Amino acid sequence: MPTLIRLLAILGILFGLAYAGVWALATKVEPQERELSFTVPQERIGK
Repeated sequence: MPTLIRLLAILGILFGLAYAGVWALATKVEPQERELSFTVPQERIGK
């Protein structure tokens, strides 16, 4: 039973770190806007 609790604790800590990383990226980092343009081949338009 102690190994199960240790496993769950380690998984919980790893999940918490991953969640904190995603939260930090979502709230602290602003995406840069840029222009996107590309040519679509003519054979893909007709389908």
